[in-house]
Amino acid sequence: MTELSLYDRVVRITHVYLGPAADRFIARQVQNHLHKEPQDLSKDDLKSLIDWIRVAVSLLTEDSDIIEEYTAQLEQLVVPAKKEAHGN
Repeated sequence: MTELSLYDRVVRITHVYLGPAADRFIARQVQNHLHKEPQDLSKDDLKSLIDWIRVAVSLLTEDSDIIEEYTAQLEQLVVPAKKEAHGN
C-alpha cells in the first residue's frame, strides 16, 4: 500500500474542518504563501503553512478551540513517529 504524501495527509486532516473545500484551501495556501506546488510540500514547510492556516481559519471562525484543535492535529505531522517502547 502506498503511503499518503504529506500534502494528502494535511488535506485529510483539513477535510474534517472544511469538508470538500479542504483540497482547494490547502493547495491555495501552499501556492500563495509558500510559493511552491502542493505535491512539493515538505516537513520543513509545515510550521510556516500551519501559521498561514491559523490566520486564514481565524478569518472564517471566531471559535479559538476549533482553530487550536485543527492546528494541533496538523502539528502532529511535524513530530517524528513515536519510537517503540523498550522494555526494562
